[in-house]
Amino acid sequence: MNFWKLAFECRWIDAEGLCAAVKTETNPFGEITPEQYQDITGEEYPAETK
Repeated sequence: MNFWKLAFECRWIDAEGLCAAVKTETNPFGEITPEQYQDITGEEYPAETK
């Protein structure tokens, strides 16, 4: 998660792009959880991408 937090803070990736790193049923190879996404962005993980 530290890498993704740094990437978001340095604006190497935006919240929309970070969705691709979230582990879900449709993306079993993601590296962070929806809860970690919320911790990093301050936004709830979008329901339509779950």
